[in-house]
Amino acid sequence: MENISKCAGCTKRYRSPEEKKKLTNRLKRIEGQIRGIANMLENEVYCIDIINQVAAASAALNSFNKELLASHMKTCVTEDIKDGSNYKMDELVKTIQKLMR
Repeated sequence: MENISKCAGCTKRYRSPEEKKKLTNRLKRIEGQIRGIANMLENEVYCIDIINQVAAASAALNSFNKELLASHMKTCVTEDIKDGSNYKMDELVKTIQKLMR
């Protein structure tokens, strides 16, 4: 099976079972962190402790994003450039601009 589709505007990408499992596991850990934060709030935990946990969850999401972004650049963007298109590079620039707000 091919890793990425050849059309410029495609919005799906095949991921290996290993990659999918790795990313899914990271998201499940982050989901657990978020549930923990909700429990902290419910249990009236001290504000600074909650803020520290929110910062940790935010860092975990940023780390997930970096990994996904690197994978996207190595596969989708690279293949698109090899095919002579700039569509995915332009899309990537817009996405990076959103991330940097």
